[in-house]
Amino acid sequence: MDIPWGSNIANSFVTNVGLVTSYGTHGHNIMACEWTHHLSYKPGLIGVSVHPRHATHDNIKETKEFGICIASVQQSVLSSVAGKDSGKKFDKMKILEELGFKFFSAKKIRAMLVEGTAVCMECKLHSEIPLGDHTLFVGEVIESVFNPEEKPLAYHGGKYQEMTSAPEKPSAGLREKINLLFEKHKKHISFPK
Repeated sequence: MDIPWGSNIANSFVTNVGLVTSYGTHGHNIMACEWTHHLSYKPGLIGVSVHPRHATHDNIKETKEFGICIASVQQSVLSSVAGKDSGKKFDKMKILEELGFKFFSAKKIRAMLVEGTAVCMECKLHSEIPLGDHTLFVGEVIESVFNPEEKPLAYHGGKYQEMTSAPEKPSAGLREKINLLFEKHKKHISFPK
C-alpha cells in the first residue's frame, strides 16, 4: 500500500522542519525536509530522507556531507521557499538572501548554515540507505550550534504549526498508581547462562 503525499495518513504525522544545506554539483543548495530525524545519541546521528530527483540528493552523494538546521517558528516563509521547486533550476539560497534571510559558513563542512534556526548541525555521511522512493542519508554530527531562544517549527496536516502547549501532566495520584502497576506487573525472567 502506498501513502501518497498530502493523503490523510501522511498528514497525520507531526514532524519538525529540517533545512538541509549542501554544496556540490548544484552549488550551494537548501531544501526543506519534513523527514528529518534524530537517530542516535552516541554517536549523534541524524537521518534525512531525500528523493533522488532533488539537487540535495546529488550534492550529498558527491560530497558525503550536509548541514541540518531545524527551522524556528519565525521561519515558515524560509521553509516554504526552501521546499519550493528544485535547486537544479533555481538558486534558492540567493532568493532567500534577497528576502532577508542570512546564512553563515559551517566550520567543518563546505555547506552554508541558516541563521536564526533552533539548531544547526554539520554532518559527515555515515550511511546511505535506499528506502522505497527515497534515500535515507544518515549523517554523523561533527559540529553543532544550539539556539535556546528559538522554538522549533512543526509541520502537521500540510501546515506549519507552533507547538506552544503541552497536555496536562497526570496528577500525583495517577502517577503513583502507574508506578504501583509497573511493580505489580514486573516480569521475573531468568535467562540461561
